[in-house]
Amino acid sequence: MNTARVKTYLPAAVLASAVFLATALAIPRQASRENENSSNVRSRITVFDLAARKIRVIYTADKLWEAPNWSPDGKYLLANSGGALYRIPLDAHGSPNPEKLAIPEAYKCNNDHGITRDGKQLAFSATYADSKGSQVFVAAVNGAHPRLMTPQEPSYFHGWSPDGAWLAFVAARGASAQRAGGPLFHIFRMPAAGGPEERLTSRPVLDDGPDYSPDGKWIYFNSKRIDGWDIWRMPPDGAGANDAKAERITSDEMEDWFPHPSPDGKWLLFLSFPHGTPGHDVKTNVELRMIPMPSSASGVKPVSSGITVLAKFFGGQGTINVNSWSPDSKKFAYVSYERLP
Repeated sequence: MNTARVKTYLPAAVLASAVFLATALAIPRQASRENENSSNVRSRITVFDLAARKIRVIYTADKLWEAPNWSPDGKYLLANSGGALYRIPLDAHGSPNPEKLAIPEAYKCNNDHGITRDGKQLAFSATYADSKGSQVFVAAVNGAHPRLMTPQEPSYFHGWSPDGAWLAFVAARGASAQRAGGPLFHIFRMPAAGGPEERLTSRPVLDDGPDYSPDGKWIYFNSKRIDGWDIWRMPPDGAGANDAKAERITSDEMEDWFPHPSPDGKWLLFLSFPHGTPGHDVKTNVELRMIPMPSSASGVKPVSSGITVLAKFFGGQGTINVNSWSPDSKKFAYVSYERLP
């Protein structure tokens, strides 16, 4: 870890924790880009405690687990594995027993899912029956009675608005969304009660990972718009004509993905890949990084230094695709991986 990059806006205890954890989590490390998207891994679902200066491995399995969400009541993590969603209790002694949700077998869930702040509804992305691509569904929090939200595909859920009235998701739509390397994804939203989807970004660039600020005034997302993947934000009703209202948040050489504001509005957590990594569909050496939450006023300046490196480890696709902060903003969950023989 390059400690010169760690700015002193964190308390000393947290800074010490950041240095310790970044060193500890570098083991086991793997060669960059090795066997990129293989599922032949050992998964460690881990909780990072900012105040206590320690990590806790909640659950370990020799199979692919991904994308933990923290339940609004703080009692369990929600994660996916093998096309299903599971609750992982946080108060279990020893290794917890994951509890499968009531989502029917015909839904093959991926790593994009989340629970409303009031704990009543669950959104998830999945392929269903004969569908060829991912679609977004909303169900009861236990997974029962899913209903289709996005008939068009591919569509990937990423974030609930704080009031639970809107779903933010990523999608590719129509011939204009095609490029030589594959689909061109943009940010969309739609009413949780149902209704037409609204496209929020329009420039012919790749966008991903939308997540609302806790005050609902901004949608944070990652985008490849200038020199690489950076964190951006826009008003909740969209970036406007030619995305003029989009504001760049990070601007250093690393490739930044999946911004997640803390519930108390103090921190912005994101996942960073090595410079030049073309996308997130890899397992490689990554960093979890954090900055103070930008001002809610428009007109922020991009951040290129003073970013806190919290941890370095072998991860990537599946590590923190969706918001994983605890309700009290003191912890967050993520997944690290180890390649199996």
